[in-house]
Amino acid sequence: MNTPPERLDSTVDPKLLEILVCPVTKGPLEFDSTRQELISRSAKLAYPIRDGIPIMLPEEARKIE
Repeated sequence: MNTPPERLDSTVDPKLLEILVCPVTKGPLEFDSTRQELISRSAKLAYPIRDGIPIMLPEEARKIE
């Protein structure tokens, strides 16, 4: 029985958000469902989520203002 990939497109498990921190600042992350990113306000970085998997590499992050 396969789970459709759409299931992960609009949400991140809240327990995962409790565990994950910004790899640069070790600070909290916020989930942006519109852009499918995890936002680190303190580092001013947005980490992409691809296929439901957060990419927590600073070199993959988008700089934000």
